[in-house]
Amino acid sequence: MSNVQDYPSRLSDPASRKMETFSYLPPMTKDQVRKQVQWIVDNGWNPAIEHTEPANAGGYYWYMWKLPMFGETDVDAILAEIDECHDANPAHHVRLLGYDNFTQSQGANMVVYRGQMV
Repeated sequence: MSNVQDYPSRLSDPASRKMETFSYLPPMTKDQVRKQVQWIVDNGWNPAIEHTEPANAGGYYWYMWKLPMFGETDVDAILAEIDECHDANPAHHVRLLGYDNFTQSQGANMVVYRGQMV
């Protein structure tokens, strides 16, 4: 049996909370984020951006940044919106979603920027 690492994520420690699969990895580089956005676009999914305070990240409700970008295929435009959301809410977590029209659900969900507890 392989050694499985335990991540000490606790509700009492907001800095330790994990929000999705990628949050267990080191932060993504700009190039890695670009590749994820490209993958969402290549699959024909609709990107959307959400943000919230780190203390509320475990909740189901995140604030939507503008409307989902229905039909948007320009990766640079999507990345610009992610950065604009982060610039407007520097202390918030910012996540990128990819909505799959066929299954009518989220096909991708990743935190791109992690905010700091204030």
